[in-house]
Amino acid sequence: MRSIVCIKRVPDSEARVRVAAGGMAIDASGVKFAMNPYDEFALEEALRLKEQSGEGSVTAVTVGPDEARETLRSALAMGADEGVLLRSVGSFDGLAVARALADEIATRDYDLVLFGKQAIDDDNMQVPAMVAQLMGLPCATVVVDLKVEGRGATATREIEGGHEIVEFDLPGVVSAQKGLNEPRYPSLKGIMAAKRKPLEEKDVTLADPKIELLGLTPPPARAEPEIVGEGVEAVPELVRRLREEAKVL
Repeated sequence: MRSIVCIKRVPDSEARVRVAAGGMAIDASGVKFAMNPYDEFALEEALRLKEQSGEGSVTAVTVGPDEARETLRSALAMGADEGVLLRSVGSFDGLAVARALADEIATRDYDLVLFGKQAIDDDNMQVPAMVAQLMGLPCATVVVDLKVEGRGATATREIEGGHEIVEFDLPGVVSAQKGLNEPRYPSLKGIMAAKRKPLEEKDVTLADPKIELLGLTPPPARAEPEIVGEGVEAVPELVRRLREEAKVL
């Protein structure tokens, strides 16, 4: 099983993110970056498929700045066989990123291309389907269960109110949802081995963006809570406010 896993460097989910001066980017000072959490599910699934088949390879690919090497090294420490950095300043335009990934993937031998269902920084949830469309491949998104037999795959997708089961022929594209598996932690042996694994770097020029970033603004501050009273005596006033002010009753 030859898998290509597309990953992204994003601010850690626990990081306190601030908007930089000018309002066009986040202030990266003091912010820890990590692999996009949903991409960890995709990488873990690729590693499990390789282990189950007893042969194959897992290649981690990312589009990003020089600092994204650290993210690729994390993927190698988890068990990926090689990493590819498509060096670029990055883009908010999912289509530009998808084109760069599709062009790179087309040069390689693969059975399955895996993504996280979305990146937690921009939440566009576009790139997996765009890559599939550009390459003419079947695509299953928001996958919580995946079975591969021979040249076919069966995926269970999480949809509103239930699950949807789809079948497709390989090669194909899958985007992983939380629940697909439990990602492993890199072992000390894996961390040491990652230093010796190949990491290829290529400069890429992203296509002209179709969208324009106008600015970033932090969410509005939450209003201070108000205590309307204590005990059963507070119930009438609380009900009145829920009905007349919040209008939820």
